[in-house]
Amino acid sequence: MQRTPKQNHLLAALPATIYERLVPDLALVPLPREFVVYEPGIALEYAYFPTSSIVSILSPMKDGASPEVAIIGNDGIVGICLLMGGVATTNTRAVVQSAGHGFRIRAGALQSAVEDEAPLRDLLMRYAQSLISQMTQTAACNRFHTIDQQVCRMLLMCMDRWPTNRLSLTHERLSHLLGVRREGVTGASRSLAAAELISYKRGCVTVLDRSGLEARVCECYAAVKTEIARLIPVKPRLNIAASC
Repeated sequence: MQRTPKQNHLLAALPATIYERLVPDLALVPLPREFVVYEPGIALEYAYFPTSSIVSILSPMKDGASPEVAIIGNDGIVGICLLMGGVATTNTRAVVQSAGHGFRIRAGALQSAVEDEAPLRDLLMRYAQSLISQMTQTAACNRFHTIDQQVCRMLLMCMDRWPTNRLSLTHERLSHLLGVRREGVTGASRSLAAAELISYKRGCVTVLDRSGLEARVCECYAAVKTEIARLIPVKPRLNIAASC
């Protein structure tokens, strides 16, 4: 399968002249599962445009917990802080949740292009707004909604950024991402499986009934999806066969 930068929605939405300017600075790189893209307080050397991977943005706590505050896939860019007034550090941690590929660009090259090209700057600022919306909605969801609803939200958001209905997610991993007890995630997964919405085997979650999950999820999923669609041009999601 040929991999191109335009498999990332942000890059695909750029005017041709700006896209062609960025292409020489974009390097295809593998993004293996658990790869740490950046750590809190460490200056970023690169930004990443995922094409076939999902990256979790985590908020590390002193007790070792690291709940997920946002996810980024082929809809976005990892390292948006590089464009926030020259500050190249953040208090979050970015870790690859689902392995795949992406295109990497040096911080200086991206910053220079953003400074020169107004359409690129506008697109990335709109993406930053959508990411902030996702983070605030996630915080509200984790505070007010059931674990069942949170699991549905997580699965649907991953599917929006993943080419198949199969996701490599263990109950332990889900509990860490949601910041809840593993027993709660196990109970929620059993409930969804009993309703024939998902199946679970060896750390692989298969979504059997997407519309059923959408009917069961809280309003947070639709709120985030609507805001992203309002701010960012979104290409149709591909459905291709794959396995965990």
